[in-house]
This record gives sequence, C-alpha cells and structure tokens, in this order.
Amino acid sequence: MYAEHKVRICVPICEATIAAARETIVRAAKVADIIELRLDCLSPPELNRASELQSLLSGLNVPVIVTLRPREQGGCRDFDLAFRNHAWFSAIDSPQLLRDIELDLALEAPGFVSSAQVDRLICSHHDFSGMLLNAEQIYEQLARTPAGILKLAVQAHDVTDCIPIFQLLDRARREQRELIAIAMGEAGIATRILGPARGAFLTYAALDAQSANAPGQPTVDELRDKYRIQQINLETQVMGLVGMPVDHSVSPEMHNAAFDSTGLNAVYLPFPVRALASFMRRLVHPRTREIDLNIRGLSVTAPHKTAVMRYLHRTDPAAIEIGAVNTILVKGDELHGYNTDASAFIQSISRAFSDVRGVTCAVIGAGGSAAAVVWALKKAGALVTVLARDESKATAFSERFDVSRQLLGESRSGDFELVINATPLGTSGSLENQTPATAQQLRGARVACDLVYNPQETRFLREARTAGCETIGGVAMLVGQAAEQFRLWTGIDPPEDVMRKVALEAIKTRVGAVV
Repeated sequence: MYAEHKVRICVPICEATIAAARETIVRAAKVADIIELRLDCLSPPELNRASELQSLLSGLNVPVIVTLRPREQGGCRDFDLAFRNHAWFSAIDSPQLLRDIELDLALEAPGFVSSAQVDRLICSHHDFSGMLLNAEQIYEQLARTPAGILKLAVQAHDVTDCIPIFQLLDRARREQRELIAIAMGEAGIATRILGPARGAFLTYAALDAQSANAPGQPTVDELRDKYRIQQINLETQVMGLVGMPVDHSVSPEMHNAAFDSTGLNAVYLPFPVRALASFMRRLVHPRTREIDLNIRGLSVTAPHKTAVMRYLHRTDPAAIEIGAVNTILVKGDELHGYNTDASAFIQSISRAFSDVRGVTCAVIGAGGSAAAVVWALKKAGALVTVLARDESKATAFSERFDVSRQLLGESRSGDFELVINATPLGTSGSLENQTPATAQQLRGARVACDLVYNPQETRFLREARTAGCETIGGVAMLVGQAAEQFRLWTGIDPPEDVMRKVALEAIKTRVGAVV
C-alpha cells in the first residue's frame, strides 16, 4: 500500500482534551496526508475517553497514526510497559489505523508485535542525547522487528548531525524498506525537507506556527509553499544559508520564491553550523563529503564569513580585500568564494548618490558588514571615516582600509554627507530601541542609511528623519546581495521584484532577522 515513493506530510495532534483533539483533527484532515494522534498528550482522565475519537478517525479520508509515547521517548507522561502493551491499544481500534510503538516495547512484547498488522505497524526509537553513535545498530534492531515501517529520530545540534539520517535513508532505499528518519531540532530541518526525496516514508509538519510541538518543525504551508517539497527530487540543486543562528533569516523566502518564479529545480535551506570545519569537509567539499546532497551554492552569515575563506579553492579579489565571504559557488570539485555585500550596498544608495566620489561618509561599526561597506565606498572614491565605540577596533579597522577613524562618543555624525549604521543596533528584538546616533548627532547629514532591515523603520532612521536626513533602509541591500548570489549560482538574471516582495512580507513576521 505504501511501497511507492510519495511525499507524505504528517501533522501531529497533541492536545490535552478530547474536545480539542477532535477540533484539531478535523482541521488537520483538510491539509495533511497523514495525521498522528498523540494519545500521550491527553490528560489521564481524557485518555480513558480516547475511544470517543474512534468513529471520527475511522471516517477520515487520510490515514491516522496512533501513538502513546512515554516520557523517555519524548512523550508527555510516564507509562509503564504493561500499560503501553495492552491498555492504550484497546482505547482506539480500527483496521484503518497505523500504530507507532517504541523499540523497547517491541523487544519486550514480541508476541503483541507479531500479532499486529505489520504493514500498519511503525516501530520507532528516539534519541535526545545528540550523541547517537550507533545509528546503524539501532536501524538493524528496528529492522529485526516485524514492523512494516521503521522510525528513527535523533536530536541534532549541528547540521552535520543529519549525515547518519541521510545515510540510513539511502540504505533503506537500497533495501526497499519503509523508513521514517529525521533529525530533531532546528539543526535537523534539512532532513524534514529533503527526506521524502531520499525515500523517507513521511515527514512531519505542524498544522500552523502556534501548534508546532518540536523545535525545527516547519508548518504544512512552509513545506508546500516555501520549500515546494512535492517538487524536490534527487536532482534538485540545494543552496543554503550557513551560520549560527539562521532560524530567523528571510533568505529562504527570497531564494525559494526566485527558484519558483524562474522554474529552477532548486531549493534553499537553513544550515545551522557550529563546527564549520566539519560542515565544509563532511557535507560540502565534493572530494571529502560523506553524502551528496547536491549542494551547489551557499550563503554565509555570522559568525563564519571570515573563517570560511580558509576552506575555499578560489576567492574573488574583492572578497579577499574585504576579508569576508558571503557567497560560495560549488564549481566542479572546487569551492569559489565571493562577497556580494559590497556591490549591493553601492546599488542600495544609488538613488541618493549616483556617484560617491568625494562624498564624506561615516560608517558606524567595525564588523564584517562595516568592512564590506568601507571597502565599497573607498573603491568608489568616497572619503570614509570609521566611527566605533572600541578604540582598538577603530584603529585596526582604519589601518587595514587606510581610512580615518573617530570614537563614536567623540564624533558628530552630522558632519558627514552620508552616515551608515553597520551595527546590529536597532534590530528587532532586544536591540530594537537602540540607535548608534541620535537626531542631535545626525543633524546636518544629508543621507542616513541603515543596514538593519528588520524592522524596516529602525530607531536610527526615525532619528535621522527628525534631523532632516533623507533615509535609506536595509531592504535594498538585502535584496541586492541575494540577487547577486542567485546570479552567481544559476547564471541567469534574478527576479528582483519577486525577491523584494516576499522579503518585505517575511520581515513582517520575523523577529531579529539576519541576512
């Protein structure tokens, strides 16, 4: 019944009451391919009434997985082996239902397992240690049970923790076994999106953002609309954002919308990376990668823009001078690095300055973004001064790029024609009410530009407007750098209007977004 390859999105239902479960099941049945009813989420009195759901479940037009997960396997309550073996299976009984039992129950109660309808039996194991070293051994234990569908879920702390999951999916596909395999947590989202294309029996998604019951679990709409999961196959080119954190980035919206608009068989994923060397060696480098995800391009964000340069075969001269790479192209067996921030910045201020030669500019900050801006302005002939709080950082920065420096507290930003905020101050979240310069300090400046794009209207821009400055927000640079990445990866012109539209829509729902 389930042997053919198909993308199946399973929506877990985890409600404390029968009434709430009934309502959510009806909603989920409209969008899900499979529903999982988590009986362990029901309160003890409600669990005794679980049979009241049987008629509703039997009448659905989608399969239902019934699960009673003990706490040690990620469930909500403690259930002893005897209860799991007998009591809950009598609560809901229908030949149309699938049952998910844990490996320990299968090993302790082989008689029960052998009596079940094997093609509707899932045998599962969850590991929350994040240090699963015996994935193959667990898989083989699961395979020795009579269950027709095997499941392994492991906690991921870094995207490289997904490698054993993808390897097991490849093995199960060769052995023609049905396998559900996911890496849990934000670092495991790649397994949820790419898993079905590699043969996973199903993938899990939340009904909506409010009902997500696992970190890193996308919603049904995200899987279908943002990532276009039904169109992903083994030939799909994979692009992604490398950094830590990456969960609030709007880059997946921009690039996936661009791929959709241009009809490219490609997908863009977040790649949370702590151990950069391991990621580059085990997942990216064509000569050393342990599994081929068909990665063709990467965006790079903090904290890896400088460190990643040591793993590249070729780096564009501009990126070398800036000292940061934000774009990687996999070309044959080589990794090529670029910096698209600098050109995107110049493009973003072009409506205010068609030519910045001789323009006096103050760049506030001394980090990676400031480096790209200072390099771009100096290359274009502007007169640049770096303003920073830390004297040692300001000195090192000014010497590196041969520009003037001032301490932020001792300067008047209004003495410059163009003032750029290249710090994170003003970013949505804990920094939102902060600004590196007030209206009084900005008075006299002609234009103020903020690289922060979430929110679109930062406090820095409000202060600048009060001071009488023309203002430029960060969205233009955001879209510009992404558009140039798209061009480098695909060789075709990007649909910038599409990218800008979805970026603006996504920013409204983000807190603390990063490029």
